[in-house]
Amino acid sequence: MANYEVMFILDPALEDDKKDATVETVKTIIASEGEVGNVDVWGMKKLAYPIQKKAEGYYVVVEFKAPHTLPKELDRRLKISDNVMRHIIINKDEK
Repeated sequence: MANYEVMFILDPALEDDKKDATVETVKTIIASEGEVGNVDVWGMKKLAYPIQKKAEGYYVVVEFKAPHTLPKELDRRLKISDNVMRHIIINKDEK
């Protein structure tokens, strides 16, 4: 299993319970095949440039360990989510 980190930006217009539900969904996807590590919720931050005509986003960073097949599935699920504006998955073992 490799060490990964996923950062995603949620739509700031979402209610708090939908934001929490989205974070829990990501953790559930990871836990299905891997191990969820540190979950760091940064909260509302100003974006460097507008995304979908929004100037702010709700940032969340999740560290996890998983087999090499999980990031591809996680990426696919985050792309089709309406709540997620942007995301990036990083393999922390590759240097």
